[in-house]
Amino acid sequence: MIPFLEEIKIKLNKEFNPKKLILVDNSYLHTKHKSFNPKKIHLKIIIESEDLKKIEKLKAHKAIFNLLKHEMKEKIHALEIEIK
Repeated sequence: MIPFLEEIKIKLNKEFNPKKLILVDNSYLHTKHKSFNPKKIHLKIIIESEDLKKIEKLKAHKAIFNLLKHEMKEKIHALEIEIK
């Protein structure tokens, strides 16, 4: 079985062919939040992709959210995206 973050990396690499891709689980920063759910993560994606840089920032973010829509429902509580 592939670990969850590795699954996300595979999807992002396949779809956007990034030069650089970093996934950061920031869940530990949110443990005291009222809506914190230990079964879901707070994920930060840092992605360097020519494909994403060519389109508007909002459209690029929507493309990532659309790609990860299942994961957003099941395992991701919050998603921060940094496109370089």
